[in-house]
Amino acid sequence: MRTGARHDAAASAPIRIEPNRTFAEFMTDSPPLPSSPAASTASAPQRPLASMLLIAYNQQQQIADAVKGALAQTYEPLEIIISDDASRDSTFAAIQAAVAGYKGPHRVVVRRNEANQGISAHLSQLAQMANGELLFVAAGDDISAPDRCERVVDFWLAHDRRPDLIATDLADMDEAGNIHERMSPTELDGYRSFDDWLNARPWLIGAAHAWSRRLFERFGPMLPGAAAEDQIMVLRAILSGGALSLREPLVRYRRGGLSRKRRYGSVDELIARMRQSNRYGLAELAQLQRDAEIAGVGERMRTAMAPKLAREQFIRAMFEAGSLAERAGLLARSPGVKLGLRIRMFLYASCPAVYAPGLWLKRTLRKRRG
Repeated sequence: MRTGARHDAAASAPIRIEPNRTFAEFMTDSPPLPSSPAASTASAPQRPLASMLLIAYNQQQQIADAVKGALAQTYEPLEIIISDDASRDSTFAAIQAAVAGYKGPHRVVVRRNEANQGISAHLSQLAQMANGELLFVAAGDDISAPDRCERVVDFWLAHDRRPDLIATDLADMDEAGNIHERMSPTELDGYRSFDDWLNARPWLIGAAHAWSRRLFERFGPMLPGAAAEDQIMVLRAILSGGALSLREPLVRYRRGGLSRKRRYGSVDELIARMRQSNRYGLAELAQLQRDAEIAGVGERMRTAMAPKLAREQFIRAMFEAGSLAERAGLLARSPGVKLGLRIRMFLYASCPAVYAPGLWLKRTLRKRRG
């Protein structure tokens, strides 16, 4: 997702972000960071083990920078698990090359899946392998600042290890590695109850999250099929020890990565993506309901999500219908779904060619602008 509140890059923060600085320049010429009140806590003998879960999929061009950011972490003790989710390109070979010869202080594990798991299942798999008290999520097309783990651990210890999820700000980075404006997802400090989450679901970027191990252990692995873990893990934290925001841009979030806005070359491609999004939506709803049951708010979640569940089930049924008559019946007998959506889905499933001229016009306008 690329929308939401943004803060000026000059806003108060211990890390400088300057337009058009590359990651290499950031790594080599940034001045020492000022000390924070929590720094003395993190230097105490009982520094918790942290784990960075770096997941990759078809990111052969970007993964080396992501690995470099992980290996450069200043925090100790740290284990780094770098995992390729059965990429179809040379991502795994690029990971092996990036870690070759590493002799630093961190324990590094490199692995790959034989079959693609998807983001939520992949992260669950790595969380079960990890040993750390804090688990850092890292994406193969983004870059963690060298002090990301140290800053977050400091923050966690300063809050007596109570938060179950900590989200940081990010810096928008283009495909060339130039850093642009600061990205500030929704402030999580005000989310203290299930009601807060129901009233306004936050805008999040999971690639800048860290979870406590106990949070994962309480709710267990995520169900396979969800596109992302961000909403799932934040809700879990709100229902447990709480979620907080650390307003420091500690992740370079690559513009144009896997999270980029899709452009479709054909109606068939658009419909395939629509059906995939429907599968993701149903999987996320199933996970949210399961977690709500564990936390004792299952009935309230069921009531709150009923309209969305009805929409997603209608979309699935419309595309899976075997005949025009069956689709027409769904169109007529689904009063719980808005009429406009029913008509659109009927047309997509029955005569998708009506949308071809609109896609052609969008492609033409993009070419003229570009």
